[in-house]
Amino acid sequence: METKRVLVKVGTNVLTNKDNRILGPVLKELVRQISVLNERNIEVILVSSGSAIAGKEILGETSIKDPSIRRQVYSSVGQPRMMRHYYSLFHDYGMRCAQVLATKRDFDIGKHRENMINCYEGLLSEGIIPIANEDDATSLTMSMFSDNDELASLVSELLDVDRLIILSDTDGLYTGHPDDENSTQLKEVKVNQAVEQYVMASNKKEGEGRGGMASKLKIAKHTAEKNIPTYIANGKRANVIVDIIDNKEVGTKFIH
Repeated sequence: METKRVLVKVGTNVLTNKDNRILGPVLKELVRQISVLNERNIEVILVSSGSAIAGKEILGETSIKDPSIRRQVYSSVGQPRMMRHYYSLFHDYGMRCAQVLATKRDFDIGKHRENMINCYEGLLSEGIIPIANEDDATSLTMSMFSDNDELASLVSELLDVDRLIILSDTDGLYTGHPDDENSTQLKEVKVNQAVEQYVMASNKKEGEGRGGMASKLKIAKHTAEKNIPTYIANGKRANVIVDIIDNKEVGTKFIH
């Protein structure tokens, strides 16, 4: 199957180090790989976390007690900062990017949904990389996406992508903790395969991101069920996106 359109989701844990600082080299490698796909005429949509961390880097600890307001403030400050990073990196590779912020209601059948499809398709037709994130400033807490994995899955379905690549800070799904020598990495998982028991064993402590491995597994299976092959792979591994597109054995692949 030829890949013409791919969605890449990059998590906070990929973009940051253990001290929760945004990693420039990781961002650069991400953009470099997208430029390789672009040269092959593969359209890429990027779902990027990191805005809350980027905002926290600037503001430090705030006096805001309410966690949802604090998140809104961090994200509102951090989102343009993340976009500045991306804008500058894509510019270095002769490419352009755009920001697409969404709330859950935008995916409801009707005008909002059509409007969003038109926006994405318009950007892609101009060779512009859409960078999607949740609109934290206007999202109501009770109707937020559970995390950016869910947003990535919804956008993948919306735009009928050929593959969804979820970049995490682990190489994929293991039968135990990734650091345990007795645990092995699962290369391929079918949607009806019961692998949920491995998640508790393999869960590393997640950093500042919202989505852990349990959520990734659920989303990966759900998306694969829609006939979109989905991958969970290590975003800090060099050339990981290009290797997946080249069908090398990287990460864990979920298929129908």
